[in-house]
Amino acid sequence: MDKRIAESELIINSRGAVYHLDVRPEELADTIITVGDPDRVAAVSQHFDKIEGKFQHREFVTHTGYIGNKRLSVVSTGIGTDNIDIVFNELDALVNIDFNTRLVKENLSSLNIIRLGTSGALQEGIPVDSFVVSSHGLGLDNLMNYYAFDNTEEEKQLLEAFRGQVALYPGSAFPAIFAAGASLFDKFQEGFHHGITVTCPGFYAPQGRVLRGTLSNPNLIDNLTRFSYNHHRISNFEMETSAMYGMCRVLGHQTVSISAIVANRIRQEFSKDGGAAVQALIKKGLEIIATL
Repeated sequence: MDKRIAESELIINSRGAVYHLDVRPEELADTIITVGDPDRVAAVSQHFDKIEGKFQHREFVTHTGYIGNKRLSVVSTGIGTDNIDIVFNELDALVNIDFNTRLVKENLSSLNIIRLGTSGALQEGIPVDSFVVSSHGLGLDNLMNYYAFDNTEEEKQLLEAFRGQVALYPGSAFPAIFAAGASLFDKFQEGFHHGITVTCPGFYAPQGRVLRGTLSNPNLIDNLTRFSYNHHRISNFEMETSAMYGMCRVLGHQTVSISAIVANRIRQEFSKDGGAAVQALIKKGLEIIATL
């Protein structure tokens, strides 16, 4: 007998919407763009030909609409892998759990989820205002260690090489790695850089920034930049990608993360107009996403 999911585990509000996103199953498209900044949702949906619904709860904003005949939803996640845990579980629930019976559906659906975000480059040859597609997400945040998952042989080899080349402060992280969804990754090739994206649990010390706090691992940036295994290198880091890739591995969805590079940490440069870089990424990304 299928197990009913209790009210305490899946919270459905008074209008029949999932709690954090405040979206009902029929209000979500099966192709989803995620952005960190809630204000960036409108920057994406302004390119829609039609908007059928707008929903908001806390930092989670969702607009669903159309580009031509292509139905899309754009959802803000906020910052960090803890929010990715919330958003991706609720996106999955909207398509794979019957909200009336609280039972997992017999026939499961797979979403296409594309992140359009910002990031910092860790290779000198990746300039600010360029775009990086994450071939893998390598997490230093520990979220995925709370889930059971399987790695491919390539992922196991990459992780072994990473552990051998990059020293982490004892007890700080137990790294995990996941590849992008192949069917989506293959769509974003021409005009993009590609590489492993490291996901950090914070913006300052976890990304090697020093203001007043002393770093426990002052060589982390250099070690990440030097990492190499076969043709793989670490291209950039940010705060969401590995959780996206890991959650989609666990839940059976396709995902890819694409970043506008607003900083190059090796050159110590920051974009003169990060907003314009993001707008360019949105325009280029939507041209491809609308054809999926």
